[in-house]
Amino acid sequence: MAALAAAELTGGDLRLGRVREQTASFTSYDVTFSSTTAGAGTRPLTISGVLNVPRGRGPFPAVVLAHGYIDPAYYVRGQGMTRERGFLADRGFVALHVDYRNHAESSDDPRVNTAVRLGYAADVVAAVHALRKSPDVGVDPDRIALFGRSMGGGVVQKVLAAEPGLVVAGVAWASVSSLEAENFLHFNARDAADAELRAELRDRHGLPAEDPEFWRNLSVRPAFDEITEPVLMVHGRYDDTCPPRWARATQRAMVEAGVDSTLEWYDDGHAFGPAFFAAMDRTVRFLRARMG
Repeated sequence: MAALAAAELTGGDLRLGRVREQTASFTSYDVTFSSTTAGAGTRPLTISGVLNVPRGRGPFPAVVLAHGYIDPAYYVRGQGMTRERGFLADRGFVALHVDYRNHAESSDDPRVNTAVRLGYAADVVAAVHALRKSPDVGVDPDRIALFGRSMGGGVVQKVLAAEPGLVVAGVAWASVSSLEAENFLHFNARDAADAELRAELRDRHGLPAEDPEFWRNLSVRPAFDEITEPVLMVHGRYDDTCPPRWARATQRAMVEAGVDSTLEWYDDGHAFGPAFFAAMDRTVRFLRARMG
C-alpha cells in the first residue's frame, strides 16, 4: 500500500469506440484509456472498458466502476456491473466500467497476480484521470466518485487510501476483506486451481503465516486513516462469498480511523437480487448528497 500511495499514477487518452447500445436516456460505448505500468521508460498499458453517457447537456457527475472477480480467461468487456452502469446512466451519471489489466481487450501485465492485483487500483485511478482529461465526454471534474463490488470493493478502498482527494466519495458493495491475509486464506489457500499462484507468492513474498507483516502492509485497513472521502458500504446479511463479519470489521476499523463511513445491510446474498433496486436507490441518494 505504501508503494501504491507513493507511485505517480497516471491516466488519459480516453477513446470512444463502437456504440454498444442507445436508449432513451443514454448512449453506451466501448472505450479504451491509458494506465500506469511499472518500470521507468515502459509504455503505459491500454485498458478497455464500457462508458455510458447520459443524453442531454453536461457536464455530468461521473462514477468509475470496479467489478468483482471474474476469471480473466472467460471475462468479456464490461462484465460484472452491467446493471449498475445502466441504473446510474438512467439517473444522469456518466458511468465508466473498468475492465482492469489482463481482462478483455486490456494490455497484459505479467506481474499482476504476484503483486496481489494492486495494478487494478492503478487502473481505476487512471480511469478517473482519463475522464477528467477527455474532451469528448462532458464530465464535471469535481463530481467523480468510485463504486466497486466484491473484489472491486477492495479496489475502491485501496484507491481512496492511496489517492486521498482524487474523488468525492466511494461506494463498496459486498466487499472483500480489508485484510489481504483473510482474502488469501478464504479464496486461494485451498483451491487446487491456485496452486501455481500459491507457489509464486511463497517464493516472492512468503505466505501469510510466513510473513504476516508483508500481508498487513499489503492490506488497506492499516491505511484507513489516509482516507478523506465519505464511504458507503452495502452488504447482504446472507452473503456466503464475502462473509458479513468482514463488512462489520471493516466498518469498525474505518470509524476508529475517523472515516466518514456508513454500512447498510440488506436481506440478500452476494449478488444482490431482490434487494438490488433498494440498494441502488440508497447508493444514488448517497452519491447525490455528496456530489451536490
